[in-house]
Amino acid sequence: MIREVIVTTVSAAGQPHIAPFGLIAADAHEWVIAPFHPSTTLDNLRAVPFLVSNCTDDVRIFAGCLTGRRDWRCVPSSVVPPPRLAAALAHAEMEVMSVQEDPQRPRFRCRIVHRETHAPFEGMNRAKAAVVEGAILVSRLGMLPREKVEAEIAYLEIAISKTAGDEEREAWGWLMDAVRRHYG
Repeated sequence: MIREVIVTTVSAAGQPHIAPFGLIAADAHEWVIAPFHPSTTLDNLRAVPFLVSNCTDDVRIFAGCLTGRRDWRCVPSSVVPPPRLAAALAHAEMEVMSVQEDPQRPRFRCRIVHRETHAPFEGMNRAKAAVVEGAILVSRLGMLPREKVEAEIAYLEIAISKTAGDEEREAWGWLMDAVRRHYG
């Protein structure tokens, strides 16, 4: 199972970095993160082997991170050096236990050392899911054929048009601007 979250890490100098990630379930208390070479998340995990998995329903953060909007408020975590998102409904603080090296995507096996819940989850929304899927598409614009991207966007726009609120429409707009810029 892969869970889409926002991951926070820190550099050796203590600079936070926020990025959307699909964490892979290893078991109830362990997760795997596999950042691509090169990436800030990869560099940070090598320098400071801790991360925070932030569960949020604010999909603007997913879309924002992929469209140059990374200034999301963070607050200190309880146990590990990386901060957590202030907008997290819940978060899990993790420590890297081992690394399986790979030339493209090393796999960091992490153990949860602390969890907290901050706000209630108030239900599913198709537009939120569409924005997350759209963000994944934007992250792969250089890898996928244009026809596939356009077909997926057309399908996802149905959920946006039927169920989106202001935040989802804003996030979707950022993603569509990125697609237009890419195809220029």
